[in-house]
Amino acid sequence: MAFISSKEIVFRSILRSGSLFLLIFIVSCTPPEDPVKCSSKNTNCTVTNAYGIFPDRSVCGAAEVAYPSTEEQLISAVATATKERRKMKVTTRYSHSIPKLVCPDGQDGLLISTKYLDHILKVDVEAMTMTVESGVTLKQLINEAAKSGLALPYAPYWWGLTIGGLLGTGAHGSTLWGKGSSVHDYVVELRIVSPGKPEEGYAKTRSLNDGDEDFNAAKVSLGVLGVISQVTLKLQPLFKRSITYLTKDDSDLGDEVASFGNLHEFADITWYPSQRKAVYRLDDRVSTNTSGNGLYDFTPFRSTLSLELDAVRTTEEFQESISEAEGKCIGAKAIIFTLTTVAYGLTNDGILFTGYPVIGYHNRLQSSGSCLDSSDNALITACAWDPRVKGEFFHQTTFSIGLSKAKSFIQDVQKLIELEPKALCGVELYNGILMRYVKASSAYLGKQEDALDFDMTYYRSKDPTTPRLYEDILEEIEQIAIFKYAALPHWGKNRNVAFNGAINKYGNAKKFLKVKGVYDPLGLFSSEWTNQILGLNKGVTIDKQGCALEGLCVCSKDTHCAPSKDYYCRPGKVYKDARVCTRLTSEKHTEL
Repeated sequence: MAFISSKEIVFRSILRSGSLFLLIFIVSCTPPEDPVKCSSKNTNCTVTNAYGIFPDRSVCGAAEVAYPSTEEQLISAVATATKERRKMKVTTRYSHSIPKLVCPDGQDGLLISTKYLDHILKVDVEAMTMTVESGVTLKQLINEAAKSGLALPYAPYWWGLTIGGLLGTGAHGSTLWGKGSSVHDYVVELRIVSPGKPEEGYAKTRSLNDGDEDFNAAKVSLGVLGVISQVTLKLQPLFKRSITYLTKDDSDLGDEVASFGNLHEFADITWYPSQRKAVYRLDDRVSTNTSGNGLYDFTPFRSTLSLELDAVRTTEEFQESISEAEGKCIGAKAIIFTLTTVAYGLTNDGILFTGYPVIGYHNRLQSSGSCLDSSDNALITACAWDPRVKGEFFHQTTFSIGLSKAKSFIQDVQKLIELEPKALCGVELYNGILMRYVKASSAYLGKQEDALDFDMTYYRSKDPTTPRLYEDILEEIEQIAIFKYAALPHWGKNRNVAFNGAINKYGNAKKFLKVKGVYDPLGLFSSEWTNQILGLNKGVTIDKQGCALEGLCVCSKDTHCAPSKDYYCRPGKVYKDARVCTRLTSEKHTEL
């Protein structure tokens, strides 16, 4: 295999509709801005996510933001707001959750940022534990653990998450081994600050340990129990891994998924349905004596020239406007060819990729996100989704389906591709469908069974009334998963429709709500949106013209889901034209 350098520049060729664009990934980058913006110091604020927009395109406001740097300051902020009966929400440095978890109701609420709660408090090498504040990023944790010869065994692949944020949403890596891939299942202790009674000084701090009655509620809490201030994680001795990516056709993918996760500790699969291919990650521990100093700097998480991002987005908008599926398919093939050629950003020594297997220490392979790690260059380069430049703008649909049902779901998707072979080329432009393994968790709002997590990213129009190319197929896949296979949503991703009735799929939901009632009886850390997804208020459906196009509703006789009076929908039907709203099955896809 040819030697390919990725230290300075990695080239990604994208061929779209006859035009060749060369995306250049560079080490230097403009880091993301704070998701909280205030017009007067720390007052009169708005809050958003890393992508600059929520699924319903609403703007979330707050009267004030607090930036505590110690637990004492955090307690004071919670106490003052509780005494005034003000709504509160926690926000993080990068705010990578897509749904409205950070939005307090109204305009008078308080935002509490964990940006400066970013200290490593204690590393106990003998006990193999680490205690951190909740604003510590995954990257910080990984690096500090490695300095002491320790490792968090499983983690998300993006290191720009904070520990508090990833616990709040149940974020995970990929494994069926040990306790599984969810970070919250490696927490042994946490401290959480919640509203208190007047005699408690209006704030109450609880220290919860594994085995405590409320621990399983606090491990995945959606931020509605209070603010996590400190977390203690159980780690393992630092180890080495060996990674090989193997590309196969997807004809037997449904049969492979159940067993593949048990064959390799860090297994995952990236699926390209329209190309009829699947890339299997053969990833296991090896002896620390094994030679190799590999590094994983995932190519799509690197910095990109803003001019190149603009050109690529403009091309995709044009393809959407003229329904040019073939151009998307050609572009997807070019992207996947380039990504597989450069091993998705793996290098054998931190500089060159010379071939598989790539062997290195776990801390250099488990997570990445180098577009965050540099000084400001005036937006000459940026993370691909930075809302300050014209770049990626997308929906992300992520759900987990029980392993026993994953084969049937995959076969349903394959049937759709047989009917419309080009339908998912648009998803493949965003690197296909990532499939990760997750185990059943003891957390009340964690995974209910061993499952396969499906993660799809796809084009979103700047105009909420403009349908996407092959929207009917994408909507049908989403709804087949949610309704036919009772898929669980990823709490930190997804459009509204994925959360509709989701709480009823969690066996311990009532236990969680009971703890919520004790910790925050006034609901100061709750909002209309969190109450909706927890089943306390009417569901998250937003009935307005064209609501199905944005995943805000599912068509029925009671919703105005079509984008205009020129389109129509009957309950239980999906029409062949992508420019109409969708439901579970269609006249065209009745076999599903």
